[in-house]
Amino acid sequence: MGELKVTCDPAEVGLDGERLRRIDAHFSAYVDGGRLPGWLVLVSRGGEIAYLSTYGARDIASGAPVETDTLFRMYSMTKPVTSVAAMMLYEEGRITLNDPVADYIPSFGDVRVYESGPASAPVTRPADEPVRIWHLLTHTAGLVYGWQRAGVVDELYRAAGLTQGIPDDDLAGFADRVAGLPLLFEPGSRWNYSVATDVLGRVIEVVSGMPFDRFLAERVFGPLGMSDTGFRVEEGKADRLASLYTTSLGGRAVPAAGGDAVLRPTRAPSGGAGLVSTAGDYHRFTQMLLRGGELDGMRLLGPRTLAYMTRNHLPGEADLKAYGATPFGEAVDGEGFGLGFAVVQDAARVKTIASEGEFHWGGAASTLFWVDPAEDITVVFLTQVTQHGVRPIRTRLRQLVHQAIVS
Repeated sequence: MGELKVTCDPAEVGLDGERLRRIDAHFSAYVDGGRLPGWLVLVSRGGEIAYLSTYGARDIASGAPVETDTLFRMYSMTKPVTSVAAMMLYEEGRITLNDPVADYIPSFGDVRVYESGPASAPVTRPADEPVRIWHLLTHTAGLVYGWQRAGVVDELYRAAGLTQGIPDDDLAGFADRVAGLPLLFEPGSRWNYSVATDVLGRVIEVVSGMPFDRFLAERVFGPLGMSDTGFRVEEGKADRLASLYTTSLGGRAVPAAGGDAVLRPTRAPSGGAGLVSTAGDYHRFTQMLLRGGELDGMRLLGPRTLAYMTRNHLPGEADLKAYGATPFGEAVDGEGFGLGFAVVQDAARVKTIASEGEFHWGGAASTLFWVDPAEDITVVFLTQVTQHGVRPIRTRLRQLVHQAIVS
């Protein structure tokens, strides 16, 4: 959709340009100190890009810089995209939020809940409540991630070959494998970050009658002009892909294994973690969210649907942190969870300047975004370091963006 660039003077949209430059001053130190290889940050208000900055390298070894068209692994920033796709089918009347997942994936018709015992001999019981579509969207299904290492259920996931999410299988086989493992809790009774959105990708596949990746390409990425977004980096674009890093014991960014997986085709596109995208493409996705489901005349969702998705759906308006079944580093006081997004409920309890109603999520390589309808602002931050943690970056970036709002 053309070159990504600043489209206005910050003052025209009530932002102080000099104060925005504090973002560079703060985050350049992360690169200079070896904690991040490089980064890109984009701040928009009123649909205009008021601030766009890059710093550091997309590949440390070669010195290739982060550029505005650099490709980044989105990891869990894939989840809001998948959630939007599911709600598009909801708006067509093809699913309801209360539908049992077993209506679309029959193996979910006999799920069991873990009660006690070791992974070698777990004691389980039949679930009283079926896993429903809204459980998948809210991460209240009782599913887990194998990498969590918080108890017996995630140990069973690892034993089943689900350490990092989707194995070398198609989505149908993956979903059946998940359905055969015990739930961590009764559906709807707690919150736990999990492969739920990957299972949702299989539901989308069944309901739409299209491969999941094709559905996203034709129904989301095409209409929004997200031409650089997908589950695989094409050969001609590989030189734009940022290298993947992790955090060493000393806190420095060091090369990570597995970063080249996005260069190969996959049989099971991960609706929870598989997308690669650019700042420009993901900015267009956030603009669609900010505008109530529409961008440049293309409407993906109705405004009432999007408003419904971005309110807290945890029972009793519970906090994400308090309702969680296992510790989760991105959960904070004052935030709930909607249909695919964390949502600020009580800004005072968040302990960082934020607007109530702001919604957001991040990815495993320290990427993040948020949409603030009250201030008409969207923010995208992209880098590629796992085990660094999105939350400290988001906290500082929230501070630095909000202090630059002057009207």
